[in-house]
Amino acid sequence: MSEEKAILQTLKKQLKLRGLTYVDVAEHLELSEASIKRLFGEGNISVSRLESICRLLSITLTDLVMIAQLDQTQISSLTYEQEQQMVADERLLMVSVCVIDGYSFEQITSQYDITEVELIRHLAHLDRLKIIELQPENRIKLLISPSFSWLANGPIQQYFQQHIKEEFFKCQFNQDNEKLLVINGLLSDASNNELQTEMQQLINKFAALKKSEQRVSMDNKHGTTLVVAMRQWTSSLFEKNAR
Repeated sequence: MSEEKAILQTLKKQLKLRGLTYVDVAEHLELSEASIKRLFGEGNISVSRLESICRLLSITLTDLVMIAQLDQTQISSLTYEQEQQMVADERLLMVSVCVIDGYSFEQITSQYDITEVELIRHLAHLDRLKIIELQPENRIKLLISPSFSWLANGPIQQYFQQHIKEEFFKCQFNQDNEKLLVINGLLSDASNNELQTEMQQLINKFAALKKSEQRVSMDNKHGTTLVVAMRQWTSSLFEKNAR
């Protein structure tokens, strides 16, 4: 793949990750949606416009090029069948999440009830999937790209959604390190899209903080889950009483 095509493909992925559409890009560049579709379709986007779109993404053009180069050599997602393999083996899934979160071999064995032999077996599986490279002395080199994500509505996302429903909300959210905010009202599609963009920026901030703390001791870090959700929805309380 040429460098230009790789950059354009990465640009599309970054827009999708942030929940941005051609309409958002059109508004940002003050062009029509049809013009944006034509630019992306032809792959004929000037450097100045690329830089402007990067500002919309809150990244630099240099960042975009670096991500594109990594995407060429690293995987950004698994296949449906590969995710099914992980869900079928919860120990493998646990190890997968640990290595993606930056755990070392020693940190996994010290924190979880897993033997070295079993851990090596699961790490070898992840090596075959090209998620990691299992190096001498059981060092773990992560191979996934910065844009790696589980498949939308795929086996792993469905697995965690089910556990979120069953476990995550069994909480009073009254501690200093907990917070639950709920608000409802009537919004236009434009306002809905604006909020979705800000939600994605919050997720990006979480990912950036997680990356910046890679060298922080595991003793000073805690498993943390952020759930950000929004949908056009009316409670059954109102639906069953509607005329």
